Amino acid sequence: MNQQNIIVIGNGMVGYKFCERLSDKDTQKKFKIITFCEEPRPAYDRVHLSAYFEGKTAEELSMASINWYKERDIDIYLQDKVISIDRDKKTVTSEKGRTLSYDKIVMATGSSVFVPPVPGIDKEGVFVYRTIEDLEEIIAYAKNCKTCAVIGGGLLGLEAAKAAQELGLQTDVIEFAPRLMPRQVDDAGGEMLKQLIEAQGMRVNLNKNTKKIIGETSVTAMEFVDGSVIQTDMIIISAGIRPRDDLARESGLTVGERGGILVNSSLKTSDPDIYAIGECVLYGDIIYGLVAPGFNMADAVAEQLVGNKSASFTGADMSTKLKLMGTDVASFGDIEPKDKLCKDIALNNPHTGVYKKLVISEDGKRLLGGVLVGDANEYGNLLQICQNNMKLPDDPMSLILPKNDDAESGIGIGDLPDTAHICSCENVTKGDILDAIENHACNSVSEIKSFTKAGTGCGGCIPMLTDLFKYKMAQDGIEVSNALCEHFELSREEMYQVVRATGIKTFAELIAKHGKGAGCEICKPAAASIFATVFSEPILDHASLQDTNDAFLANIQQDGTYSVIPGIPGGEITPDMLMVIAEVGKKFDLYTKITGGQRIDLLGARLDQLPQIWKILIDAGFESGHAYGKSLRTVKSCVGSTWCRYGVQDSTSLAIELELRYRGLRSPHKIKGAVSGCTRECAEAQCKDFGVIATDKGWNLYICGNGGIKPRHADLFASDLDKETLIKYIDRFLMYYIKTADRLQRTSTWMTKLPGGLAHVKDVVINDSLGINSELEAQMQHVVNTYECEWTNVLNDPEKLKRFKHFVNSDDLDETVQFTRERLQIRPLQHSEKP
Repeated sequence: MNQQNIIVIGNGMVGYKFCERLSDKDTQKKFKIITFCEEPRPAYDRVHLSAYFEGKTAEELSMASINWYKERDIDIYLQDKVISIDRDKKTVTSEKGRTLSYDKIVMATGSSVFVPPVPGIDKEGVFVYRTIEDLEEIIAYAKNCKTCAVIGGGLLGLEAAKAAQELGLQTDVIEFAPRLMPRQVDDAGGEMLKQLIEAQGMRVNLNKNTKKIIGETSVTAMEFVDGSVIQTDMIIISAGIRPRDDLARESGLTVGERGGILVNSSLKTSDPDIYAIGECVLYGDIIYGLVAPGFNMADAVAEQLVGNKSASFTGADMSTKLKLMGTDVASFGDIEPKDKLCKDIALNNPHTGVYKKLVISEDGKRLLGGVLVGDANEYGNLLQICQNNMKLPDDPMSLILPKNDDAESGIGIGDLPDTAHICSCENVTKGDILDAIENHACNSVSEIKSFTKAGTGCGGCIPMLTDLFKYKMAQDGIEVSNALCEHFELSREEMYQVVRATGIKTFAELIAKHGKGAGCEICKPAAASIFATVFSEPILDHASLQDTNDAFLANIQQDGTYSVIPGIPGGEITPDMLMVIAEVGKKFDLYTKITGGQRIDLLGARLDQLPQIWKILIDAGFESGHAYGKSLRTVKSCVGSTWCRYGVQDSTSLAIELELRYRGLRSPHKIKGAVSGCTRECAEAQCKDFGVIATDKGWNLYICGNGGIKPRHADLFASDLDKETLIKYIDRFLMYYIKTADRLQRTSTWMTKLPGGLAHVKDVVINDSLGINSELEAQMQHVVNTYECEWTNVLNDPEKLKRFKHFVNSDDLDETVQFTRERLQIRPLQHSEKP
């Protein structure tokens, strides 16, 4: 049978998605797919491109390997692009001289970075932020720079700014508009975002129109129309995109006045045998610069080719949810209506960095749009309420207010219609997911993802997908398995209870009696942590179960060396002890840095040097800081009433006492604490797993806060406590968390998922509603009484010391560890710098 040639021009995310969709739908093998890719690698995930700076490789970002194309008999030509289309002969010619005939063309040429036409823009040190090759050039050039300016304060610009900051550069964001992300947020949301970004050390420059780039051959500064100047060593341009329509123009296809290949609802160009999809397309006067609409276009064209003539593209929702520098930003619907009668409901809390606005119809019954900055947990639900024109609850403010333990908005996942889109990237509705569960035996979230492809695009829909799965299971009376992994039917909580009840102390016995198989990287570390907690044993007694950090009691770094962080309880340290740290850093030539938790980090130690370093530190009175473990890290403090004129209690002494009490406490996730000597909150106690703030009557206890990727403000747990009661409550709280939390679950997530939430934890800890407080206190006291420094334990055990050498059968050192000097200290050579 003669196959029709489908030539796909462009192999970005949308081009790849079309190849996937058509190869899946073409069950009769009518089509031969041929795709051209300009880059040296197949399509990769541009949405998460900045993850390349965080250590993700090009392979990990890849959407499909070369083998994927071979298995589907798709021809892919890398580092080659189509340079001409002969519409009369129905052939395309590539840059490398290939001439191929076609039956249909799908243009997925994407977009390019808009480079503003200002004098000096072509100087050395000016980069665009678009491809992996761009990123590699930025990384190489940044090694000799201290400052960077990013032109563009939109989504891509802020991603680029984050990348520049992660390269160690002082970063300026330059935005022409009067607010950041002008398409996604309103003025108040933009101001909140600006404050959050500036709090991370960046400088935001708004209303800036670049006049010229200064420098002889390479960039040294930027001058603006208002006369101001910013000194900078390099510039990254990310000021928007322009559709790549050059090939279409040259081929005689109709393009828009301001660019973009003009298509109809069938995504056909002015030539009926040529389709266009993705960011190169102009439809309804809109260039859709998001991946989800591009995927929808790819699906519509694939459907038409296999015979579904009714398939079409009639526009797409431009709602977005993303995380920028650890900050949630989301918008949906019409955020600044010009013609509609409406009312705004807003929540603006600069203390927590949260701004939320809902645009409500004048009669208060319909949600027209909204903006969320700092906390976008409600985004999925709000988007569906808006898109499905659902009636609002009597008090729409309840949709964005923090949820109390029994507060409900009245609209949940079960109230959404079956037509509600759960996954926009893959166009998967609630009805599709319910069908997968009911009619296709999808009995887990992973099976639903595999069957429907939901959650495999940007991943933003996974929380809603999980909620819908659990809702459906509950509706059907099916208990959702919380099994730790395939080797245990037990949850982490149940495994903890089994170990405590039976006294089992080895993984071999545990899996023989309560599991199956040999175990894995999920259950082994979880079991080791439980053994260490229940029996208060050094973690290296279970070394064979551990991941890298716990296995060597140090954090492994990207170059294969390790960091050493001794404990400094409360941040208090004598000059003599400071000198010992300085001597260690100098003797072993370690990179030395103050951490965010009032400690000193010594980086660049080889594995064989760790015991030598520990010995010097321990002899000087230091202990392990447990920076490598899922355990207590620090209890941060201010100087309190001892020194500060505002202090009302001795916060330093209490922080030291708490850190010494809970040091080495193994838990499902890392734990951080803080004590502030007054309500000025210099120790940042309200963003910790447990935080204490002094009052003139005693201490206020806050619990279940955290910083990190998804910051959460801690909740006030109890007020004006005396020290004895305070410690008793913290003992009970921590042990109850350790007893009941899931693996790798932070206290904040644990509490929000507990039935009853904060009220339940209060009832257990304060009122002893479960009758287990004496047990919790005894378990904590056992941990306190049997504490042993894990570094000291290794130094006293010749067998454990044998672990600390790079090669099992040789004393040779790791030759791949190489350093250079920067700001008078060592830093690891990057891969591109090594000979």
